[in-house]
Amino acid sequence: MGNAQFTLSGEAGGALFNPSQPGWSGAEASGDLRLMPELRRDYDSGLGLALAGTFAVEDPLSRGRYDGDVIERLAGELRTGLGKLEIGIADGAGYDLAVSGPKVDPGVSLDDPRTIFYRDPTSHRPLSNIFALRTEVGASSNYAKLAYTSPSLFGVQLALSFTPSQAKELPFLNAGPDLAGRQVDIWEGAIQYQTDLGPASLSAYGAVAEGRAEHKLPGQEGVSDLGAGVRLDYPVNDDITLSLGGSWRQSNAHAFNIDQSSKSGTTRGAFVSTAISYRKWMAGLEYGNGIADAGLGASRLTQNGLEASLGYSVSGSASISTGWQRQVYTRGSGAFFNGLPQLKLDAFYLHVNLKTSQE
Repeated sequence: MGNAQFTLSGEAGGALFNPSQPGWSGAEASGDLRLMPELRRDYDSGLGLALAGTFAVEDPLSRGRYDGDVIERLAGELRTGLGKLEIGIADGAGYDLAVSGPKVDPGVSLDDPRTIFYRDPTSHRPLSNIFALRTEVGASSNYAKLAYTSPSLFGVQLALSFTPSQAKELPFLNAGPDLAGRQVDIWEGAIQYQTDLGPASLSAYGAVAEGRAEHKLPGQEGVSDLGAGVRLDYPVNDDITLSLGGSWRQSNAHAFNIDQSSKSGTTRGAFVSTAISYRKWMAGLEYGNGIADAGLGASRLTQNGLEASLGYSVSGSASISTGWQRQVYTRGSGAFFNGLPQLKLDAFYLHVNLKTSQE
């Protein structure tokens, strides 16, 4: 029988950027800090028990997919040879096994970024609130849930999660927000496959999420979310690796906001990217596209993005990236804060990532 072990790891990110957008100018900075404590005990029988968390402090432009939660994760884990069972604040099955294209720096990628370079000058909130491109299935976010992940067998791994409500306390203790059409009983299922094709390695996944809406207004319904992704890595030699991949998602939630799930209107997101790695260097190109059909009184929204980036791994605990990003938002009716139906945005950036661990 082993003794309990406590580990504490941390991550920090900081960005400097110069956005070009209507109503805002000048250099900007943003950043985030996360601490990940874990208490674990492993037994000779193969049983493992753990309590793991992620606690974050973030600038308003670096709130990521959890929108500034201080507690991003807090879950108990039980591991055996049959897989892992989690209960608590955690990601769902789809996001857990998601596969997408290569990203030089995931924190500032077009797809599922943690840091945003543009803000609404009227509210000072991130412009990603309009429509954030997140092509990984993630309808249940980090709401409290039960989640199971199987071991990998012949390259295949399965995951299933159940989220009782849009609450972030232990499952079944909170009914979620008091609003019409709130989502409950969200089931997510996912499958991931990994294999080698000669010298190349291939990864792919598919996922689906289905929920039920409570206190519905006319036109509202339970969330329905599905997606898939693939990535191929090919080592040219010991120093150079070429990578290519992408991901796709479709949902009845307008702009992927599950509080606006409706019978009319579909939202789709697509992301493709390619990268080349040379020793500690990595260069990449990304393209993202999103279309949110009009529904429940919301306007049709589209977004297109392009990003070129270059990254360097200083060490196992430090990396830096720089690049240029362009995004264009268009709406079918009405106008943005600039008085026009289209927003054109671009920015040059420098982003630093640091991480450490301590027992």
